[in-house]
Amino acid sequence: QVQLVESGGGLVQPGGSLRLSCAASGTPVTLYPMAWYRQAPGRQREWVAHIYSNGSPDYASSVKDRFTISRDNAKNTVYLQMNSLEPEDTAVYYCKVLHRGHEYWGKGTQVTVYS
Repeated sequence: QVQLVESGGGLVQPGGSLRLSCAASGTPVTLYPMAWYRQAPGRQREWVAHIYSNGSPDYASSVKDRFTISRDNAKNTVYLQMNSLEPEDTAVYYCKVLHRGHEYWGKGTQVTVYS
């Protein structure tokens, strides 16, 4: 059974940093594309970044040059390093994997950027 568990969210001031983690079980993070999404209050869920099975990343324009997606193969975990955070980054952040044609989501972790 595929399970994704996010962690690392919290409160941070503008300009600060956080690192989110997505621990995967039931699927190797090296084999399938892994992605981060976010959903702010009153808004639709939006794609943030993903990492392909070959390790190459891709980013939404709103986070490019501020966020970095990476993975630790030994820990079967995907990370999202978020720098220069802005109030507009406030959202629940979700991890997703496309495993054998099926989407699996974690329950999310809250990130709040306040001034």
